[in-house]
Amino acid sequence: MTRAPADRLPTSPSPGAWTIALAGATALAVAMGIGRFAFTPLLPLMLAEGLVDLPAASWLASANYLGYLAGALACTFQPWLWARVGRWPAIDGPAMVRGGLVATTLLTLAMALPWPVLWPLLRFAAGVASALVFVYSSGWCLAQLAARGQGAIGGAMYTGPGAGIALSGVLVTGLVALHGRATTGWLVFGALALALTATVWRVFGAAPAATSTAPPAAVPSGPAPATPPAALHGGTEIITLALAYGLAGFGYIITATFLPVIARSALPGSAWLDLFWPIVGLGVVAGALMSTRVKVSGDLRRALAAAYVLQAAGVMTPLWSPTLAGFVAGSVMLGLPFTAITFFAMQEVRRLAPGHIASTMGLLTALYGVGQILGPPLAAWLLGRAANQAAGFALALQIAAGALLLGALIYIGMGRAFPRR
Repeated sequence: MTRAPADRLPTSPSPGAWTIALAGATALAVAMGIGRFAFTPLLPLMLAEGLVDLPAASWLASANYLGYLAGALACTFQPWLWARVGRWPAIDGPAMVRGGLVATTLLTLAMALPWPVLWPLLRFAAGVASALVFVYSSGWCLAQLAARGQGAIGGAMYTGPGAGIALSGVLVTGLVALHGRATTGWLVFGALALALTATVWRVFGAAPAATSTAPPAAVPSGPAPATPPAALHGGTEIITLALAYGLAGFGYIITATFLPVIARSALPGSAWLDLFWPIVGLGVVAGALMSTRVKVSGDLRRALAAAYVLQAAGVMTPLWSPTLAGFVAGSVMLGLPFTAITFFAMQEVRRLAPGHIASTMGLLTALYGVGQILGPPLAAWLLGRAANQAAGFALALQIAAGALLLGALIYIGMGRAFPRR
């Protein structure tokens, strides 16, 4: 067991920092941009073809988010479980990433099967795979970058979901122009996932940097205090961080699930209807790159509060201005903070729990998943009781924006209650 990494060194040299960051971005593009969010641009096609209705679509979305929650919980509790079972080997992060990428590819292709009864199970399993890829690729890549003294470029890794969202949206735009069907879209996305997985396969099988397992190298916030922050506050700060992070999952998910449908209701006949989702993706990419310019040694809770306020404005802008300009601006503001929020929160995890990064990331991801699960059914419930579709979506989006503002207030309160040392 201990000789395997050394045996691989001649054929799998340790990759460079930018290679690792780009591999992480590609893995997240597959797991998040395709495995989770390919459903959003394809939903109007599935609705038009009568494959689903809005209530069924909301439950399909929630099945995926429930799978994401299950995967996150598995990451959270696997150290506890393995410690008690005793005979299980340590989880190899890169191997988990590889397995999750293969699973995402196969599950995406399987959505083209004409068996609607299986779709909820397939979306659930895709959610599990995306959570595993997110947690293990984030943990492994950030640790590798920190070991190389390049932790600041970690934000570039989080361009991956945005690139995947933008690419999937553009592909669906072309599919609509060619009068293609939703089934074709799932096949195209599966082929794309396969191609992207092949490009990073060797990176996630390469030998790690020699210092990558040292917890102090993974902490980007300067000299560690004599007592870890988690011990100082009895874990209260971590739990509060996790709760605030969960509100982000609820706050964005209704727009992220139904944006093309909402746009069709507000701007029927517009040539831009299928481009708002790619604009969200480009906003995600821009926000991830901008996050690399934020000093991780500062108080990232302020950055998180600002990101939540910006995303709340993105959720509400199409309601305030149901015009082309309003939807473009809202799409940009929804996307800009999307993975920046994740990057800042994960850096806070590394600061607060350097010895339990994977399990703490899993806790945050689990609560984020709970928020995502609640969003689509709430929207469906409100749509069923509103005077019309526009009124139902309006109320759902107002509640979502309120959750984001509450999260911003929590971060501000954390800054006062738990000053950084």
